[in-house]
Amino acid sequence: MRTEAAILTGLGKPLELWDLEIPALKAGQVLVEIAYSGLCHTQLLEASGAKGPDRFLPHTIGHEGSGTVIGIGPGVVKVKEGDRVVLSWIQGSGAVVGSTVYSSASGPVNSGAVSTFLRHAVTCESRVTKIPIELPLREASLLGCAVPTGAGIVMNAAALEAGASVAVFGAGGIGLSAILGAVIRKAGVIIAVDISDEKLALAKRLGATHAVNASSVDAVAAILEATGGRGVDCAVEAAGKSLTMEAAFRAVRAKGGICVLAGNLPQGQTISIDPMGLISGKRLVGTWGGESVPDRDIPLFSDMYLGGSLNLGAMVAAEYPLSGINRAFGDLERGLSGRALVSMAL
Repeated sequence: MRTEAAILTGLGKPLELWDLEIPALKAGQVLVEIAYSGLCHTQLLEASGAKGPDRFLPHTIGHEGSGTVIGIGPGVVKVKEGDRVVLSWIQGSGAVVGSTVYSSASGPVNSGAVSTFLRHAVTCESRVTKIPIELPLREASLLGCAVPTGAGIVMNAAALEAGASVAVFGAGGIGLSAILGAVIRKAGVIIAVDISDEKLALAKRLGATHAVNASSVDAVAAILEATGGRGVDCAVEAAGKSLTMEAAFRAVRAKGGICVLAGNLPQGQTISIDPMGLISGKRLVGTWGGESVPDRDIPLFSDMYLGGSLNLGAMVAAEYPLSGINRAFGDLERGLSGRALVSMAL
């Protein structure tokens, strides 16, 4: 069996469409016909080389998607052929098979445990989660990374309580998901911070109570004003900038405020904070996929969407064919509002 895939052949180079031969499935592996794949800035950093040297070139790419199982390897019990699934980089239960090698006319092509910029992808049992037939595959693709990371931060990592205040720096896919999570948790004040009025307008539609354009006002001062000088209970940094990480930490309240960093900086970049903030009781933490557990949280988010409390559809900004993936990355880098999806049907 053969398939088409977008391949990273060199750092800083456009992805190339290659025809691949799919290998026989190993024990614990799953073959998925991909329907949709999400794009995020992590892949931009990876493809540009900002995450450092890449010793696996050429290789497949993409870590968030949805599709239908069309084959399973020996020992797989979590899913069966015909099941609709979410694919995620976040490891769930089941077999862990770290890598796959496809064949191509240009030689072997490496692939990690999960890749989604392919029409058919070999992944493993631990990277797929079955979803209800009623959940559209378009919206389901957001449950592979954006939602479990963003909403997971406020629901799991920060354990946000009803009536709490939260500021979200960066209104991209992760940030918008954090806003949705804050709405679900019934936060009292939800402040979206970005430099794009278009992104801020979308954040307001998804439930933000305040919008701060950091290109024209001091974001920390605006947050302090909105919270009576106290600072927010939780700040989520999803912009991936040193300055916003530092600002997010300054924006949380003393004696228990938590700042969660979700954004990725290019390799070698650092941040600077005043340790007095830590001494005053502020907390600064990182996150691993919003501390989400796929087998627990993807069904939960699915039920929320089907019940009308999780507005996934509004997050989708545009859909691109696989052949348009470099255009999609360009639009993402230029500040596309909402999540970009690759649709294999286009």
